[in-house]
Amino acid sequence: MFRENSDHLQQSLFESINFMDSRIKAKLEKSWAPIFYKYVFCNIDEKPFSVLYSDTGRPNFPVNILLSLEYIKHLKNYSDDELIENFNFNYLINYAVGIRTLGGMNLSEKTLYDFRARIYQYLIKHPEQEDLIFGQFLNLTRIFAKEAGISMKEQRMDSTMFMSNIKKAGRIALAFDVLYRAVKTIPEDRLSENLKEVLNPEFKTEVIHKTKPSESESRLEMLLNLCQEAKETIENIPGLEKSDAYRILTRFLSEQAYYDEKTRKLNAKDSKSIPSDSLQSAYDEDATYRKKGNKAESGYVLNLSETCSKENPFQLITDYTVEKNIKSDVELFKERLPIVKQNTECQEVYVDGGYYSEEAVQIAKENGVELHFTDLSGRKPISRISVTEYEIDEETKVITKCPKGIIPIHAGVKNGQTVAHFPKEACAMCKLKNQCYCKEQKKDYVVRINLKSIEAAKQREKIECRREEDKSKRAAIEGTNSALKRGHGLSKLRVRGLVKCRVNVGLKVLAQNFKRFARYMLERAKKAIPKMEGEVCPYWSNKW
Repeated sequence: MFRENSDHLQQSLFESINFMDSRIKAKLEKSWAPIFYKYVFCNIDEKPFSVLYSDTGRPNFPVNILLSLEYIKHLKNYSDDELIENFNFNYLINYAVGIRTLGGMNLSEKTLYDFRARIYQYLIKHPEQEDLIFGQFLNLTRIFAKEAGISMKEQRMDSTMFMSNIKKAGRIALAFDVLYRAVKTIPEDRLSENLKEVLNPEFKTEVIHKTKPSESESRLEMLLNLCQEAKETIENIPGLEKSDAYRILTRFLSEQAYYDEKTRKLNAKDSKSIPSDSLQSAYDEDATYRKKGNKAESGYVLNLSETCSKENPFQLITDYTVEKNIKSDVELFKERLPIVKQNTECQEVYVDGGYYSEEAVQIAKENGVELHFTDLSGRKPISRISVTEYEIDEETKVITKCPKGIIPIHAGVKNGQTVAHFPKEACAMCKLKNQCYCKEQKKDYVVRINLKSIEAAKQREKIECRREEDKSKRAAIEGTNSALKRGHGLSKLRVRGLVKCRVNVGLKVLAQNFKRFARYMLERAKKAIPKMEGEVCPYWSNKW
């Protein structure tokens, strides 16, 4: 049964703080814990989490305590054992979650696991409903921004790839994992001698670790045919065909193998013919493969938006989303920009060239957002004359004059191009003839310019004019990505699956925002205290 927690509002005579030395109490008041309690714990809205509980039974363990502990876990990069140990014996943690008597409340691992499981299951079953963790992120980030006076008019956006709790494995290792998981589901009395051998620890050593490069193809095909044998065995056992192991096995074979009519065996597909959304791990069906620049990775992509106004005392992450890493930056931008605009009323966004597309520019215009690119992907046009030197009507995209001021005989737009015909005598004597887009025809000269090239040329000119300023505003988000990976464990999460990764990343992003906010609040409080001449500066806890 769901019940909101307001017990922390009731004071007690037996609070641990009442028995502290005044100097220890002063240090506590100048730590991060009171800031967390006031701005995070007290502002957690527990009502949306009522859907996780029934209307009858015992009252739930307080949601605001559980969610606060999840934030603290990712703030400190604790393991679950470390989190529970600190909850039991660290008074700073107790104070931050509204508990004033050390050891006054017991927390078991199962309570933590059940809370996470309820969130995961709810998000899987109700994908159309608001993400509970994202909702809290928005609420708390707005509170941080209001208190610190953070402007959200200017923002920057970037994406970074990361891994879930899977290992980097080649096709042979993946084939073994899929096969082993499938064989484990088959009753022992239904296993053939070949499949029984798979469960032998020495089999893995021989197949994976002692395989020579020249033998890899034959070993892979041997594993594929064992997978096929396991698949046929499972299909003959009622009920097993509904198992996760069977579904993964079937998917793996369809992506990695084809049936050879001559040999009547499975052969491995060429690696180039395997799609990027193919299975990457026997234990994480959502992970995908992507090569971005010189970096190739199996897993997911995180897209972040962050404030970047120079007047802000510090910057806050305003939006995040986690998707399979095969999703391009352009697709992520098209989905997230309207959401960022709705939640923060941003007016300018700074991005790199990977986000450029005609559709992205159009969506920015529709949402009243000025888009700044620090660079554009692709090569610059070979022609020396920029298409912007032609006079082109903004609405109709029709060429009205050439760079030399010549008016076309007739012009229009056709098949995604703006086309203009110019007098032959005017173009033949023009000094810019060899640098122009014009091509000679029987009766005249014709200019054809792709409509997409017009917008790209405008963006290139804009980049050249504001290159240094735009780069300086966007570049710092790379540091945010790095901070999440180094300080909060984003580089490789401890969970698997898209939904679990989204939840964990949401907790890490809020933890990063609080870390910046707490540092600012501590510094602000420190500057607000007047110092007498010769007075020693009080203790300030800035350690994380």
